[in-house]
Amino acid sequence: MSSVLYDVPGPRAQRRNTILAVITTVVVVAIVAFVIWRFTLSGQFEASKWNVFTYTTVWVQIGSMLLNTLKAFAAAAVLSLAVGFILAIGRLSEHKWVRMPVAVITEAFRAIPVLVLMMILYYGLPTLGVKMEPYWAVVLALMIYNGAVLAEAMRAGVESLPRGQKEAGYAIGLRKSGVMMLILLPQAVRAMLPVIIAQLVVTMKDTALGFLITYHELLYYAKLLSTQPGRPILQAAFIIGGIYIVMCLLLSWFANWLEKRTHRSPKNPHAAQNDPAADDEATMTSVIAAQDIGRGLKP
Repeated sequence: MSSVLYDVPGPRAQRRNTILAVITTVVVVAIVAFVIWRFTLSGQFEASKWNVFTYTTVWVQIGSMLLNTLKAFAAAAVLSLAVGFILAIGRLSEHKWVRMPVAVITEAFRAIPVLVLMMILYYGLPTLGVKMEPYWAVVLALMIYNGAVLAEAMRAGVESLPRGQKEAGYAIGLRKSGVMMLILLPQAVRAMLPVIIAQLVVTMKDTALGFLITYHELLYYAKLLSTQPGRPILQAAFIIGGIYIVMCLLLSWFANWLEKRTHRSPKNPHAAQNDPAADDEATMTSVIAAQDIGRGLKP
């Protein structure tokens, strides 16, 4: 079946796609085989390369670096969400003198790479007489960039809501701030939760950039391990990379659990049918009207 955005390929296109897929697979397999061959020649698969990980002190240091990574991520995540909320509210302001400067700031923060922000904070500020510790340079750089990205996600979530949500809030006497904080933002966060969690995963992985400004985190220690006798580069990459994979999987699992919990239906299905708020299309006005009818009051 064809659509406006997609046409089903015909027989010739299918043959061409099959040939391209086979060629791509062969090239990828050849590259992987070449890399494995080079690692084998350099002795990276020798069992002795793992000897460094038999020492307790090495795992103690890995645990310490993991803690530093989690500390930077936790602080950056909380601050990014706070900055995202503030910038999103500014971007949605009805006052142009508020909306335009916030839009410029948000776009500027999104355009600057995280590594450049870290370099500016760590190496640039001392020239102005402000000393910045590596930890705070990492946290603030992640906060600035990810806060701007989250702000755009939240703004998009609010603008995707039905216009009746805002009008219903005004109808029951809420002010602009009340409509935004009590009605629009909670629904936007719920709708954009997958995007928010995905950005937090990016935040966690970007903490690895801190090793370039001497922040003692996992990648910093992996680089240090690779300089040990025997140069266990591949082994250090496996261990540290595996830790990052586990952390990202745990964060994704938490996101799925949270999403299921927020969408979980009531234990009593009949109560859900009688609950006017259970309807995804319900507005504040329709909920209040349905509740009044249920109490025997005329609308």
